[in-house]
Amino acid sequence: MKIIGVVPARYESSRFPGKPLLDIKGKSMISRVFHTASQCHQIDEVWIATDDSRIFAHCSDRKIPVVMTSTDHRSGTDRVAEVALSKHADVIINIQGDEPFLPSAHLDKLVAAFADETVQIATLAAPIKDETLMSNPNLVKLVKRADGRALYFSRSLIPFARGKSELSNYWQHLGVYAYRRATLLALSNLQVSWLESMEKLEQLRWLESGYDVQVCEVSEGTIGIDHLTDVDRLVEWMEQNGVD
Repeated sequence: MKIIGVVPARYESSRFPGKPLLDIKGKSMISRVFHTASQCHQIDEVWIATDDSRIFAHCSDRKIPVVMTSTDHRSGTDRVAEVALSKHADVIINIQGDEPFLPSAHLDKLVAAFADETVQIATLAAPIKDETLMSNPNLVKLVKRADGRALYFSRSLIPFARGKSELSNYWQHLGVYAYRRATLLALSNLQVSWLESMEKLEQLRWLESGYDVQVCEVSEGTIGIDHLTDVDRLVEWMEQNGVD
């Protein structure tokens, strides 16, 4: 089974323009994401997919495999699907471009899910350990079916803990996806759904269209960069863990 990783990378962003080229202790965000993903031995190739000439030139100068894609894509998934059209692969992993230290063990979990031939889409989830984050709409929550497939994703806290004095067993969604190639190409042709338009979560489009999403549990979340204020937290983590 051939597996490739694709990192969608846009320069324009309403919250954080130029984020892929952000300097983090002497290395750009996008180069850190690439080199971390490349450490997963189960992934045969890692590609950056961008629509910006600055990111393309930055990657080319550093010998990072990069593909120029359309500026018209609605989502990172659509950008990854464009790359999949020209690549031979059985499984494609959509790797977030703002999580420079995604553990390779997390990617191994995703790959392992496809030993089950019924799995068409897989994603990651980690327990929420900080109750102060539970009401944060930027932290996407999920609930699972008894068979481990996703039941729903939401920016709200789900399920509602009626009659409970404390919160436990809540899961945060980590926005890394893996798909079988044919499924990914089919997803890119779906129209925006009602639930997706309400929550601004593209995975709800897939659920509404009848696709199952296998949830792979990991013990820890990841450190992502959504805002400039997150950089100090990441640098502090790097220093505490001896990461250069």
